[in-house]
Amino acid sequence: MIELELNNIKKNYGLKNILDEMSFEVKTGERVGIIGANGSGKSTILKIIKGEENSNAGTVNIRKMATIGYLKQFYKTEENDMIVKDFLMQSFSELSEIEKQMKQMENQMKLITDESELQKIVNKYGKIQEKYITLGGYEVEEKFSRICSSFKFDEKYLNKQYNLLSGGEKTVVNLAKILLKNPSILLLDEPTNHLDIETLEWLEKFLVSYKGTIVIVSHDRYFLDKVITKTILIENGKAKIYNGNYTYFLEEDERRTLAEFEVYKSQQKKIEKMKQSIKTLRQFGQLAGNEMFFKRAKSIEKRLEKMELVDKVVLEKKKINLDFKVSGRSGNDVLHLENLTKKYGEKVVLKNINFDIYWGEKVCLSGKNGSGKSTLIKMIMGYDNNYNGEIKIGTNVDVGYIPQEIKFKNENETILNYFIKNFIGTETEARRVLANFMFYKDDVLKKLSTLSGGEKVRLKLANLITRRKNLLILDEPTNHLDISTREILESTLLEYEGTILFVSHDRYFIKKVANRIIKI
Repeated sequence: MIELELNNIKKNYGLKNILDEMSFEVKTGERVGIIGANGSGKSTILKIIKGEENSNAGTVNIRKMATIGYLKQFYKTEENDMIVKDFLMQSFSELSEIEKQMKQMENQMKLITDESELQKIVNKYGKIQEKYITLGGYEVEEKFSRICSSFKFDEKYLNKQYNLLSGGEKTVVNLAKILLKNPSILLLDEPTNHLDIETLEWLEKFLVSYKGTIVIVSHDRYFLDKVITKTILIENGKAKIYNGNYTYFLEEDERRTLAEFEVYKSQQKKIEKMKQSIKTLRQFGQLAGNEMFFKRAKSIEKRLEKMELVDKVVLEKKKINLDFKVSGRSGNDVLHLENLTKKYGEKVVLKNINFDIYWGEKVCLSGKNGSGKSTLIKMIMGYDNNYNGEIKIGTNVDVGYIPQEIKFKNENETILNYFIKNFIGTETEARRVLANFMFYKDDVLKKLSTLSGGEKVRLKLANLITRRKNLLILDEPTNHLDISTREILESTLLEYEGTILFVSHDRYFIKKVANRIIKI
């Protein structure tokens, strides 16, 4: 059974086409992963399915009676300073309203003496009660308890302030809120961002056992491999379908590309032969003065004009040219932490942390959300000096840093203006470097306030590379990067001759880059 179907969807922002007559279908019970480059329209597809954005053309068909739960990539701060429990209970707002009506009518019935009036109220009450039952009104407590148990929300957690939760905690709480409504279709936009590895593994198992249809936008390769049963690649505004997980997609995409390349080569040879025949026949016609040769040449020319040309197949995809040079090496002892302890009031976040990092090491700082990884990074960077213990940075260490949440002092500044401030060279040379990071032509005139998460990371990387730092400190560097950019970053960091300390929950990235893991 088809759960949802997109037919010839077109979507443009101004003159830029994002989706171009894109079509695909999702069957009941499928777990579908949507992949593609940053800016290819993946999140836009989810918004169109949910009805939060309109397409410029095409139709979206959703199975009758199907319900949709939509997990967004970012969540705003709640105006009311509510606790987690109250936030979750918002899922039952419709039931709460019906319950209020029922209580009002129950009180009315106690006061009415006229039988005909009483019968009218009873009939009305019966209809409202039927709706209450259909929506699961008498199962709220049981459903709430079951979800809290699944997500391991105890009483202490339920009484936490929602606005004080970390990014990963907000993702999990919002997913729980959606599941309280038990939707038949789950739309998940980058659900693994900000999740620690333990929560990630739990989420994988949860989604695999979910009795419903799931559509996921994600750049997490391990996660996609574990969860999805079908892959949809969004490329040049179109959808390419692969009936398997991410590993299957890689193998099948390579096979299809090579097959298409062979077809393209074969057609090019045929075209070249036909052009040569046309040229030869005309030469014969001129030499012999025979009109028949010209007619044959014209006939082949017409066949050539009518031929449906196969698109040129590019085997090498566009790459960001990342080349992390260092201005000079540091001493062998890069970083020394001794008996480091950090408290917030009475709460101990870090206790007696001891480790050393040496020249050329690539070290991953690992641990659960809230374990103090980002706090430790800020202390090393000197942004937080309120701690006990010692942090010693070695001789000639020059630090480059990319934080988890990238913010700019002047959001109205353009990409070019921001970049050129720390760049030694001409504007033309600066544009050339930015083009290596996929900021082409007028893209460099975009304001910083309009950049996506992936674009912010790319701009920070460009800035970092030109400054030639010999110690890179990266806090969740792969968040918001598409898969191809992650792969390029991985291979570049492996070639980097300096020292790296990074925080990440991307298991594929950690396995590829780290030669040591420090777990907090």
